[in-house]
Amino acid sequence: MAGGWLMLPLLIGSAVALAIVAERFWSLRKEQIAPSNLLTQLQQNAPQGRLSAEHMKALEENSPLGRILAAGLKQAGKPRADIRAAMEEVAVQEVHELERFLSTLGTIAAISPLLGLLGTVVGMIDVFTAIMLHGSGDTALLAGGISKALITTAAGLCVAIPAMFFHRMLLRRVDEIAVSMETQAAELLTWLLDIEKKQEA
Repeated sequence: MAGGWLMLPLLIGSAVALAIVAERFWSLRKEQIAPSNLLTQLQQNAPQGRLSAEHMKALEENSPLGRILAAGLKQAGKPRADIRAAMEEVAVQEVHELERFLSTLGTIAAISPLLGLLGTVVGMIDVFTAIMLHGSGDTALLAGGISKALITTAAGLCVAIPAMFFHRMLLRRVDEIAVSMETQAAELLTWLLDIEKKQEA
């Protein structure tokens, strides 16, 4: 109430940012997205690089990494470029899904200080209007007006700093997961090509 009407979008932004951070922390669990033992299990269950339709469906439903590996398995026996292209196409979609809501979080981090600054400007306009109407003799009035003007700046920074911190942290987590999926996809590609060479020999 002391900060004026611009505190409302700041409060809404803080609530949205908090919800996004909680949801992304829950969703971006590495073992849920890119299980470290998935490729090993796949190699044990399909030593020839072939899976039945039922097992292929189970692999696709396992995790985002499972969908990438399944895309590669479906191209087994084809040239390296075709297998890689199939996995990269799915990987782009999966990484895009991992980054869901992060652009919104970054936007909140960017505009919150600006909203706070706008609140300060509006508050200072009110202060100078009061000076024009009542003069500058009432220091309590001036101090109260300036204090009110600065509340929105402080609130904007309080929203922006944690939002920026978690935005960077979650982007880093997405990058780490993407690297892990890329590594396992490359290992699958090498494994499939080795199987093909053995069969040709």
